[in-house]
Amino acid sequence: MIPGDLFSEPEGRKQKYSLGDGFVLEFSDQEKKHCHLLHYDQPIKIVDLSDKLAKKLLIIEAVQLGVIQSRLAEALGISRQTIHNYLEIHKRFGTEGLVHNYNPGESNDREKQRKLHASERAQGNKAEQVAAIRAEQRAAEKAQQESLQASLNFSFGENDRSRQVPAEQQPFSQNHDWEATRYAGIFLYWISLITHWNWLHLILGHFGKAWRIFAVFLLMSGRNIRSIEQIKHVRKREAGRVLGLGRVPSKTILWEWFYEAARSGLARTLLNDYFRHQIRCGLICSWIWFTDGHLLPYTGKEKVHYSYNTQRRMPVPGRTSQVTCDASGRIVDFVIEEGKGEMKQQILEVVEQWLPELPARPIAVFDREGYDSGYFSKLVKAGQPFVTWDKNVDTKRLGAIPDERFTIRFEFNGKRYSVLEAEKTFRYAENEEQPEHIFTLRHLIIWNHSSHRRTAGLAHDGSIVLSTEEATRAILSRWGASENTFKHIRDRHPLHYHPGFKLVDSARQEIGNPEIKDKSNLLARLGKKLDRLLRKLLKTPESKKKDGSPRRNSRRQRMEDEIQQQQALIEQIRKEKQALPEKIDVSKLTDYRSFKQIDNEGKYLFDAVTTAVWNVRKQMTDWLRECYECENDLVDLFYAITDCHGWIRCTDAEVRVRLEPLQQAKRRAAQEYLCRKLSSFGAQTPMGKRLLVEVGESPMK
Repeated sequence: MIPGDLFSEPEGRKQKYSLGDGFVLEFSDQEKKHCHLLHYDQPIKIVDLSDKLAKKLLIIEAVQLGVIQSRLAEALGISRQTIHNYLEIHKRFGTEGLVHNYNPGESNDREKQRKLHASERAQGNKAEQVAAIRAEQRAAEKAQQESLQASLNFSFGENDRSRQVPAEQQPFSQNHDWEATRYAGIFLYWISLITHWNWLHLILGHFGKAWRIFAVFLLMSGRNIRSIEQIKHVRKREAGRVLGLGRVPSKTILWEWFYEAARSGLARTLLNDYFRHQIRCGLICSWIWFTDGHLLPYTGKEKVHYSYNTQRRMPVPGRTSQVTCDASGRIVDFVIEEGKGEMKQQILEVVEQWLPELPARPIAVFDREGYDSGYFSKLVKAGQPFVTWDKNVDTKRLGAIPDERFTIRFEFNGKRYSVLEAEKTFRYAENEEQPEHIFTLRHLIIWNHSSHRRTAGLAHDGSIVLSTEEATRAILSRWGASENTFKHIRDRHPLHYHPGFKLVDSARQEIGNPEIKDKSNLLARLGKKLDRLLRKLLKTPESKKKDGSPRRNSRRQRMEDEIQQQQALIEQIRKEKQALPEKIDVSKLTDYRSFKQIDNEGKYLFDAVTTAVWNVRKQMTDWLRECYECENDLVDLFYAITDCHGWIRCTDAEVRVRLEPLQQAKRRAAQEYLCRKLSSFGAQTPMGKRLLVEVGESPMK
């Protein structure tokens, strides 16, 4: 050592390598022939590295103890792949598999044993054998993945239109350097939709180059743009870059894109594939399903069937969207029906449709609209579990129940509840010939301590076991102050928007028979006249002759005769009314306009995107919950991130978006966490470009 050289190590100084978690590999010589494995300075193992088998066993033991493999490889002067090969060989062939031409000299008996059992051991280079096994596994996993994707998404089969999309019309086909955009936050939807919902593949497979209108709908749903006409306020180039279009075209071309997709008639097929995919992949909950109807009003001049406006409490022209969602608010399925729709039928149909994809029947939860003993009988016979509100509750009787009988107590959404369970028996027979169905439902008497009110619900378990508290929470989690889906989505997404209205003659041309109404009015008038005659008869004294016998042509006698005629007429009209058909076809009448039906193809296309955006929003909000504690600010934080400005660059290998950082430290940390998580999914376009998102300063400075 040169005197004064303070940075030179003295001869014989030990070399130490930290392996993480308190483990250290210490070498006592420069040639690294002997080493000590230490844990917090306590020796664990002493190894002669010139013995190859001992070195391999050291590596296996160290990895099992939890050391950092890259540091271990650096300390021993080997590659990271070598360590992986040793681990795989040990896993598949055991300790004997690590022996390769091992002959220490003093273990002659062991050598004889190996020769004796050589035929029982796998021969050849173990590393090559492991590599071959890994290649077979990757091929099997790829085949399994392809078969799974085919079963999930390939309803288009040989009609896959993605092959017909030219390279220049593929998403993000135009390369460019960094460009600023006000719509950078929309890019987050793209990554989640591609990686978890396989959304882009579904759209390309079904619609080919018409995928472009779905990208525009994605912008509308993500930025709350209410109609295609409002696209004129969007910065066309900035939005087009983020949507993978290059540039958003004019309104005329947008409508051409829309009608190109609508003419294919594949909207419902796309939705079925989308719903099947999210059920099979576990993206929605299959424990509890909530079903409710939502009004889609119509304000045009054509004659359409009437739906019902709950807020105004009156029938209005329009349709009803029957929507089913899970416990977290994700949309499971929806259909659009003429007029008021059949919610009861939809509850059974949606379960029957997806039952082959489900482990068991989900619990159906619905409101008082479904209260009907006949419907309950149908659900019980089908083995369908359900929870609903009781109707026509006697609040005075419930209030008289002693408080100490409410033994089950819990809190829900910051309110205290107590529950008492009883039973309620129903009887139902479809007609006089059918036997009466007698069944018993669970009667849940719910006491809300916050409002000091009591109400009741009904439940049926079916083939599952549902506790009293679980059943009560199910009914409380959907309505009133606990509404978690559609009352909130209405402010962010244009639920009533219907692009491309088209009306055709409805298949339902029946109306209530107007003659029945006329007969009913006539019966009402005759009934009032009969009542007047009866009252008048009571006040009319009976006229008698001198001998005490009643006079034949007296006033009272004439009134009695008139009453008998009136009663006979009423009975005749009642029989005529019963003989009339309840409904008639208006297309056969000359003085009635036929009903029109609104074509739902365009609405289904738009709502397919709105549904996907809503479900993705729920999922990304759950991811933010992992790193952000303020629950009340969570949704606002998500919209703050997706509304961020930023920059985008597209190359042959990747599409990278950089978002402007949020100002608050906690919000910025959550923003960075979400972007890192999305980038780690490895989303790719059909052309193989990776989709990456990050947070940082402007790259254009």
